[in-house]
Formats: sequence, structure tokens, C-alpha cells
Amino acid sequence: MTTEHVDVLIVGAGLSGIGAAHHLQANCPGKSYAILESREAIGGTWDLFRYPGIRSDSDMFTLGYSFKPWTAAKSIADGPAILEYVRDTARDGGIDRHIRFGHRVTRVEWSSATARWTVTAERTDADGGDPVTLTAGFVFTCTGYYRYDEGYTPDFPGLDRFGGELIHPQHWPEDYDYSGKRVVVIGSGATAVTLVPAMAQHAGHVTMLQRSPTYVMTLPGEDPIANAIRRALPSKLAYTIVRWKNVATQAAFFALSRRLPKLVKRVIAKTVQAQLPDDIPLDPHFTPTYNPWDQRVCLVPDGDLFRALRSGKASVATDTIATFTEDGIELASGATLEADVVVSATGLNLLALGGMDIVVDGREIALNDTIGYKGMMFSDIPNLAIALGYTNASWTLKCDLTCEYVCRLLNHMDAHGYQQVTPRNHDPSLETLPFIDLKSGYVARAIDQFPRQGVKAPWRLYQNYARDILMLRRGALEDGAIEFTRVAPVVPEREPLAA
Repeated sequence: MTTEHVDVLIVGAGLSGIGAAHHLQANCPGKSYAILESREAIGGTWDLFRYPGIRSDSDMFTLGYSFKPWTAAKSIADGPAILEYVRDTARDGGIDRHIRFGHRVTRVEWSSATARWTVTAERTDADGGDPVTLTAGFVFTCTGYYRYDEGYTPDFPGLDRFGGELIHPQHWPEDYDYSGKRVVVIGSGATAVTLVPAMAQHAGHVTMLQRSPTYVMTLPGEDPIANAIRRALPSKLAYTIVRWKNVATQAAFFALSRRLPKLVKRVIAKTVQAQLPDDIPLDPHFTPTYNPWDQRVCLVPDGDLFRALRSGKASVATDTIATFTEDGIELASGATLEADVVVSATGLNLLALGGMDIVVDGREIALNDTIGYKGMMFSDIPNLAIALGYTNASWTLKCDLTCEYVCRLLNHMDAHGYQQVTPRNHDPSLETLPFIDLKSGYVARAIDQFPRQGVKAPWRLYQNYARDILMLRRGALEDGAIEFTRVAPVVPEREPLAA
């Protein structure tokens, strides 16, 4: 039986996977490719999450693709609008025809002799079936870094006594009716600050229960400067200008947060204080103990969270859980929160490369023994790249650059007759750091499963778009830290000729 072969296998049909396919079609038109997607739909995160108010925490001029201008009025877009944008991109480019749904990649095995990956995928669709095997010259994983099948829920004391419903936002029930109900949202991150104002519109009351606060900033849902530029200039030019305006603004804010954290803390505190009702003090509810951008800063479009608090339909409690009770939550302070519904917006479970096993020439590879190369490849693993976005800016900015770099790499290999490309660390004394530099709880729980990063280029994962443009779009491919190899073709054995 002949095993199907593709030049490039893309794993994942979410925002970055569809972008990867577009770049491949545009820049490597002769390459055959397939996309394996474990779920039954395009969209990844934006198809999976269905909780009330789901939206981006980045503006769409930078979260959108570099090649497809965002044309909607809202800069901070909701989940359905983003999902439509991703699916339109897949349909318009004919990318959707290359997707095989219900295929979860479980194992990839590299052979240096043939310069090919053998890829095993289990069937997750309704029909099920035997595992599927195919081969690929290059594997490009676009799976993000969290588990799709389960979110993180702490071991809440007394939960078995609770008479209401416990819901994780990652698994929101379809058409769930919470009208008039008392809701407690546990958490303080992007999901919680989205859920609270959205649910407050229909719930009886919503309380955001947080162990510790997060930095929250208000931005307009529509960018007036962007809309003015778009009215005055052609679509593509306007999109480029607005994209760079927002990139520069994000970079400046991040740099200022790192250099003058006390100043940034005071500015954020002042803007939050001006939006709070008199009965909700800034301290302790909106005074984080860490510096800005040690964890992601949450965006609140048009101040909707603060409007909900001022309306009295929502409130905030900063405390720890002593125990669940039959009708709510008892806090460590002795206070109680009555609840019909508790939403556990307590974060994600991280998962590197979608959980696939990696074998190179018969040797099982532990990812945490590798070092990241330019934030997209890994030491001693050939012909494999991963699309990971920024932690301090929009995800797609870095993914777009990664896709461009992979295409440059593939074209360079073709031009010089190479079949294998492998990052090699020649400095055994290279100091390393965690691969993801956030101090968020969901990162700390699982960062030991991930590769490390070095303290210097090209092993350092720089959170800097302008620097990455120079390195990934303009930098030399053969930089001394990556090894290109020509593989002799395998000649099949033949029966000896008869005498």
C-alpha cells in the first residue's frame, strides 16, 4: 500500500494554520501541502470558545493577517467576527479544500535516511476509524500552546456540596440560559473581565471573585484614528499604516512598562479609579502586586466592565475560597457569595505541539531537553517549525513572520538541493531561560514541559516585532547555528538479474 506524501504538513486549522497555508501558497507555489485539524471546524480558539462576550484582547489591525486587511468598524472584535474573518480567508484562498478534519496528530517520526517525517494521526471525527499515516518533508505545527480538550479547574474545597452549576468557559453549554441567576465568575484575567459585563446584561447579579487583581485598561471598541485613515486612503495602504501605528503604540507601552513600571502603575491606577463607582475601592480590587506585563494586561473595550460595576449589576470580591457551600461560596474572610452558577475562568492547561510524540532517527525527543531557535524551531529536531505568537503584542504579528521565514527556508533548501535543516547548538555552556517569559499561573504550571530559550540570538525568543522583521525577513538563513544537509536518494533494492 502506498503512503500519501506531501511536501509540507500543517497541523491545525486555526488563525495561524490558515495563515501558514496562505503564505505557503503565495511564496512556495510548487509545494504540496495538507492541513490536519483535530476538530470538525476551521477557527481554532475562535471556534472552540463560545462563552458570552468572547472577544480578542488585541486590536484587529495587528491580530489580523498582514495580507488581508481588517475592514470591520470594530478594532476590538468579538469572537464570531474573528471566526468569520478566518473562515473567509480559508475559503477565498481555496485553503479549506486542503483541510482534513477529525485528524489529531499523535506522533511524528523523522528519518534522516529518507529526509521524511512519518506522521500518525488518530481519527476524532464521528466516523472514527483506524489511525491515518502519511509522510511529509516538513512539519509546520500551528496548534497554539494550550489543550483544547480541557481547561484548568482548581481542586475547589467542598465543590461536591454545591447545589448549583459549575462551568468552565472553555466548555460553555450551547444556548445556556442564565437569565436572572446569581453568577460568580472566578478569575481576573481576560476571560473574566469579558464574561462579567456580558453576563451582567441578563443575569440577576454577577460577582467577579479574584484571588489577586490584574491590570485592566480601557480602549475604545472602534479606533477613531484608524477609521479616519481608512476613510482617506485606499484599503491596503490604510491597513498598513494603522497596523504600524498600533505596533508602535504596543511596543512603546511595553518598553515603558519595563523601564518605568512605577509610572505605568500610577497611570493605570488613575484611569481605573476614574471609572470605578464610589463603593468599589481601587485597593485591593485593582492594585496588582506585580509590575505591568509580568502578566498580560487586560483590555476592556469602551470600559464595559466598569459600566457593569457602576450599574450595580456586577461587583468584585478580592479574597480566597475557604469552601463551596450548598448555595454558594464561603470566603476566607468569612464573607459568603450566594450563587446559582459558578464560572471557573481559572485559565488554561498548556500543551506543547498539541501533545504529539516526536522521534528523530529512532530516538524519542523530550521537548524540554531542546532549545528554541528563533522562537520557531528546536535544537536537533530537523524540518519542523512551530507558529507561536507574541505574549506582549498580537499573536498574528509573530506568526506571519514565522510563516514568511519558513517559506524562505523551504525555497533556500530547494535552490541549493538541501533536504534537511536542523538547528544545532554548538555552545554547551549556553545559559538558558524559560521559553515563555510570562509569570501567569497557567504558564508556571506547565512551563517545564516546554523547550528552553537561550540568552542570546538566535536562541533567544525576542518579544520585539521590529527586531524580528530584521532577523526573520531580512536576516541570513545560514547563520552558523542551523545545519543544512543533502540526503542521498534511497535506491530501492532490486532482484538480481538471472544468469
